[in-house]
Amino acid sequence: MTIDERLDRLTERHEALTRSVELIARTTQDFARTTQGNARQIGALGEAAASLLQIVQIHENRISGLEGGK
Repeated sequence: MTIDERLDRLTERHEALTRSVELIARTTQDFARTTQGNARQIGALGEAAASLLQIVQIHENRISGLEGGK
């Protein structure tokens, strides 16, 4: 194998490695965006659950008060 052939093979490998790294980088970025979006949604769900809990407690207290008043 000549030096030129070796350089060609090395260039091909380098290009393939570059494509692989670029693909991994894009995949990682997509995953990070998805994870951040999910974290925001989970936070919003937690806030909604806390609000619902407050509403339920208010209604429980109201019902208990009405039942106790009978």
